[in-house]
Amino acid sequence: MRDPRDGAADEAVAAFHRWNVDGFNQRDTEVQVANMHFPHVRLGPGNEFQRWETADDFRAQQEGLTSRLQAEGWDHTTSLAVQTVHVGEDKVHLAIRQSRQHSDGSEYNGFDTLWVFTKLDGRWGVQFRSSFLAGAAQGAGGIE
Repeated sequence: MRDPRDGAADEAVAAFHRWNVDGFNQRDTEVQVANMHFPHVRLGPGNEFQRWETADDFRAQQEGLTSRLQAEGWDHTTSLAVQTVHVGEDKVHLAIRQSRQHSDGSEYNGFDTLWVFTKLDGRWGVQFRSSFLAGAAQGAGGIE
């Protein structure tokens, strides 16, 4: 009998890479939203919760984040490590090491983050994140 958790980690990791590479790095909000679930919660700097009830709440803040990223010289974010921590048939925890980089590939901000992916209505998406990102573009609309 096949374990219902088989493939869950691979699907969550694939959703993360779509969110980060095709969405965040390309500043494509729709790709990000397609790999998220709402309400969406982030525990960020100062241990303060950020919450987006709907995809439209998330969309409304992306232009400001893009401006802040450009102001700090951001070109892209590279995932240096993606480790599966816990796997269930409808929830996966990923521990991720991120590297914000300039166009020459030099890192200006590295940080650890924990992402929780859930499978809702047959689709995997990130629903909760806790980040150690500090001193960089983030805030109300700035999720790493």
